Amino acid sequence: MPKIVRETLISVRDLVIAWGPFFVIGVALLVVAYLLLDPNPPRRVILATGPENSAYAEFGKRYAAELKRYHIDVELRPSAGSRENLVLLRDGKQSVDLAFVQGGASETIRTQAEEDMEPVASLGSLFFEPVWIFYREESIKDFTLLTQLRGKRINIGARGSGTPGLFMRLLNANQIEREEITRSLATDQEAVIGLIEGKFDAIVLIAAPEAAYVQMLLQTPGVRLYEFAQAESYARRYRYMSPVTLPRGVAQLALDVPPRDLQLIATTTSLVARKETHPAIVQLFVQAASRIHSGPGWISRAGQFPTGAHSEFALAPDAERYYRNGPPLLQQYLPFSLANLIDRMWVALFSIVVVLLPISRMVPPLYRFRVRSKIFRWYRNLRLIEHELESRERPPEELLASLDKLEARVAGVRVPLAYADELYALRSHIDLVRARLRSPSQEASQ
Repeated sequence: MPKIVRETLISVRDLVIAWGPFFVIGVALLVVAYLLLDPNPPRRVILATGPENSAYAEFGKRYAAELKRYHIDVELRPSAGSRENLVLLRDGKQSVDLAFVQGGASETIRTQAEEDMEPVASLGSLFFEPVWIFYREESIKDFTLLTQLRGKRINIGARGSGTPGLFMRLLNANQIEREEITRSLATDQEAVIGLIEGKFDAIVLIAAPEAAYVQMLLQTPGVRLYEFAQAESYARRYRYMSPVTLPRGVAQLALDVPPRDLQLIATTTSLVARKETHPAIVQLFVQAASRIHSGPGWISRAGQFPTGAHSEFALAPDAERYYRNGPPLLQQYLPFSLANLIDRMWVALFSIVVVLLPISRMVPPLYRFRVRSKIFRWYRNLRLIEHELESRERPPEELLASLDKLEARVAGVRVPLAYADELYALRSHIDLVRARLRSPSQEASQ
């Protein structure tokens, strides 16, 4: 048994030596691919939300809870709003990875080339945020067109949010100059209080319908909501706007608030990330968005969000793949970390196999050469003895002694059974030379 084990180990050693360089090259290529692809996501990301107690801040907490399941720590960074979030994303020094950005937050209309140069990409639209224009009924009678705001005191949104820029676009579309209104930049909370106290004739809010101050103002006596009768026209002019309907009684069924269906325009809030954000993080956030925002709302149907439509920015490739095909198949059966590793590395693995396949064809001949070289290298010694026999450089007794030593060393050679015939051929050739040394002609010449 020890002899069989020893011979087996010798055979394994030959295999290891023959295949060793092949495996070393394969492992080296895998390490290089791993370092280049970086399949494992970072364990900490920063999400810019919005003002404290805002809808963005509440949604940020839900995203943090969702990604906690995958051991990803989401740091929530408060901000003034969409405009500041977009500035933070574009400025790499701020270390913000993702942010909520309201449609229209970008100040200028960009060409296709400028969009391609953007350092940010959309992960999809999350929910509608209607443009709410609440006004005091006593201040603006029969309010049907935005041109009636000339000369009025209006709070257009807090500085740093996306509301001022978007509302000024609406005014420009109605040929209203900024000098024709008295503008204020108070926060939403201050604006609501100011409207109720009569400091403002109207206020502009861009918020989800579930916002507490929106629901309160819908039921406040003396405060009315402006209806966008030209909602479809605004949507045709701005791609990030959509006409929406606030259904009758959705705010308060018992009090029938609102008393009829109201036409509004709404922008869509998108989850935006820097383009270099790790693809696995993009996948996790898109999947979290699907769980958080897929339910029905006041003005959206179940399953309407998240979506790749209605965004100002190009859709991230991994997000686009999710909206087209759903979550990766492997993630339905494997833990995320393992599924992500395979998903990110399979192309590299395939490429490595393609590279190594031609090289692997060299290994069997190399293995055969190594095993047979253990046998063939002794033929040199045998040929030397035979040459000395023919040239009579040494007496037969010395040649026989050398041949005995050679045979003893060959007896210690171990090869796999598939090559045993060549080993026995070597031994028979040794016997053949020995017979020549002991032949009568050799003895007579001696």
